[in-house]
Amino acid sequence: MDRIGGFFAEREKLNELVSKRANLLTKRFFALDNDAYEEGILPRKVKELMGLVASLVLRCDDCVTYHLARAKEMGATEEEIVEAMGIALVVGGSIVIPHLRRAYALLEELSGEHG
Repeated sequence: MDRIGGFFAEREKLNELVSKRANLLTKRFFALDNDAYEEGILPRKVKELMGLVASLVLRCDDCVTYHLARAKEMGATEEEIVEAMGIALVVGGSIVIPHLRRAYALLEELSGEHG
């Protein structure tokens, strides 16, 4: 299984575990998180790019992986993703660089350019 496939398989398995054991507060938060990225005034693609920026600034590699893959799935072009990641670097500063490197590697993988 490829890296992105493995990531989503593990995420689904862990989400099932959380869902099985979670209290009402946690279930409500998960539902809110899901609903926030639904189509609205802002298209889903834009919301995923916003999630990618926030994830890079907050330095959450799992979140970066998720939002980068979802942005591609929602039709974000490489140019749009690269521009969004540039905003994250400006907002977050040099501490974002290690996460930005991994995001670029994943973008290359998702674009089918890795060796």
